[in-house]
Amino acid sequence: MQSETASIQVLTTVDVVVLTLVDGVLSVVLVQRERAPFAGVWALPGGYIHAQEDADAHASAARVLRSKAGIEDAYLEQLATFSGPARDPRGWSVAISYCALIPQQKLPTPRQGLKMVPVAATGQLPFDHGQILQAALARVRSKSQYSSLPVHFFGESFTLPQLQQVYESILGEPLNKVSFRRKMDELGMLEPVPGQMQAGGAHRPAQLHRVRPEFRLQLALSARGL
Repeated sequence: MQSETASIQVLTTVDVVVLTLVDGVLSVVLVQRERAPFAGVWALPGGYIHAQEDADAHASAARVLRSKAGIEDAYLEQLATFSGPARDPRGWSVAISYCALIPQQKLPTPRQGLKMVPVAATGQLPFDHGQILQAALARVRSKSQYSSLPVHFFGESFTLPQLQQVYESILGEPLNKVSFRRKMDELGMLEPVPGQMQAGGAHRPAQLHRVRPEFRLQLALSARGL
């Protein structure tokens, strides 16, 4: 006979922190929960793993983003596992969390039950979503110190001044222009887009850049844990 402890069912879910820049402000996507617990409360997009449908947890996270937030083609990186008997009032649970980065122009049309909130103004979130959000912010800020991760807030191309503004928004501090460009050169991850310039209004046109293909591949593989 199994003991009562051995027969406890563990809830297994994925929760996704979707980060974007809205008018230059680092923001997170929240959805309004439809069911208990916390019905009507704003939370991170999340849901159960569908064992018969999802190839792995990454596929679960991508499906949750599509179904709960209407988001596709986001950069998606596994973050951490959160577990225990206290995080969900329904019982002992395990949540595999992910961090997603997406350009503002790829966000779905605003609709009821979906909103973008500055990360500094989310207030109290249900479950342990506040802790998951802080873990995602720490990950993105840490990786921004040594990688091209912030380029996923853009489309295919961008100027160096635009990229510097994104780094500053993520890190929460101004960066020296010369030092920033030297760092980009040292990383060797960017290349100019031949013949592509962006008009700068009162300023001279700025060269458009993109991530070298081999570095985009490396980021994609590391996001999948490969």
